[in-house]
Amino acid sequence: MGEEIRQSRFSEADHARYRERLAAETALLARWFAEDRFAHEAPVAGFELEAWLLDSELRPAPRNAEFLARLDDPMASPELASFNFEVNGTPQPLRGHAFSAMHGELARTWQRCRAAAAGIDCRIAMIGILPTAENEDFSLANMSQMARYRALNREVVRLRRGRPLVLDINGIEHLRVTHRDVMLEAAATSFQIHLQVDPAQAVRLYNASLIASAPLVAISANSPWLFGKNLWDETRIPLFEQSVAVGGYAGARFGPIRRVTFGSGYVRHSLLELFEENQEHYPVLLPEDLGEVDPQLHHLRLHNGTIWRWNRPLVGFDAAGRPHLRIEHRVVPAGPSIPDAMANAAFYYGLVTSLAEMAVAPESVLPFNRVRDNFYSAARHGLRAAIHWQDGCTHPLPELIRDALLPLARAGLERLEVAADDREQLLGIIAARNATGQNGAAWQRAWVDRHGRDMRGLTAAYLERQDSGQPVHEWTL
Repeated sequence: MGEEIRQSRFSEADHARYRERLAAETALLARWFAEDRFAHEAPVAGFELEAWLLDSELRPAPRNAEFLARLDDPMASPELASFNFEVNGTPQPLRGHAFSAMHGELARTWQRCRAAAAGIDCRIAMIGILPTAENEDFSLANMSQMARYRALNREVVRLRRGRPLVLDINGIEHLRVTHRDVMLEAAATSFQIHLQVDPAQAVRLYNASLIASAPLVAISANSPWLFGKNLWDETRIPLFEQSVAVGGYAGARFGPIRRVTFGSGYVRHSLLELFEENQEHYPVLLPEDLGEVDPQLHHLRLHNGTIWRWNRPLVGFDAAGRPHLRIEHRVVPAGPSIPDAMANAAFYYGLVTSLAEMAVAPESVLPFNRVRDNFYSAARHGLRAAIHWQDGCTHPLPELIRDALLPLARAGLERLEVAADDREQLLGIIAARNATGQNGAAWQRAWVDRHGRDMRGLTAAYLERQDSGQPVHEWTL
């Protein structure tokens, strides 16, 4: 969850002080890697779910302060826009009935959220991009009342020297709009999957997460519509990348490195490489005065939170203050249902576990530029995409998922000792979604093909099916 800061305006002295402390904490982190200070434990699973508040017309309802006050849950927090919120899951050891536990917790939390929203005459939705949202909704008037977000917007505008942000997406149709703030980021909501890793496996698991991103974004795609335009299967991807288009440093100059990015290459030796890249290539956006260099790396972690890799490395601490490493897999959209979200997580965990344990590392035979191209092709075309795989051939994604990736995911979950009923139920959802071709994006387009471009009607039909608890491959039109 995004931590609040105390101030929203900064001087050059603030930036200079922060850069100095960031450098010191990055050096401290390097010592931890050299000294093997991180926790060596079995994998741990977790998640964050971003969602929407809707009014009686199924339009964005900018009332998250009232909603969160009524919900009164420390695991929930506001997002950038006042019509979005986030809920977090309790970390679970990734074995046994971990998925049943996560499903039960999320179902109970979601029910409490529905009740809290109903108390202020609102509804809630988990969907990548809300079809009824309009360009005018993403104004500063609808920004959540947090200094963090005001500061983020001010710094992005400053770094762009006042140039407007241009959203230009070519999909089935074409959308081009102009904004002067970061609020378009709020149009994209996701289901972020966390994996706490043993440092000895971190490099292989991180690179496996990069490789798995294409099939994960395709099988889970749920964001085809933005402002009434039919765009990518997972339009969140270009939307988020363009909505915070600030860039980073290239050498001594402000350059083209993106803050929302698939990355610049595989990790070679340790996840430290990514944090060093953060310090060297990305300007500080939130130079909050956090005190002196901190053994809990507050400067480093806050800076890392303003660089949105689709697979982001994280440093966390347990109750005893011992550091651990996590990977945050960010490619999956919110929704369409809780069973779908759990199935996406199971597919991810199983697949990356198997990829990371292959005798021949997939990253040694599959070039990074191919993996990056796979990701954007899968985000654009979903299950209609064909991707390059480690055998040197290009495969239609449904065939690759059926013949290679689902068996790998099943073997990975077995390796993790996930309960057989959990893994078979959840991978069965992935298999059925893959066989029918009906993910959230396909269902939304099919509904519009049958009923017309009625975004309110689409949202109402979507919510009815989401509330039923059925996975999306079973949804009717």
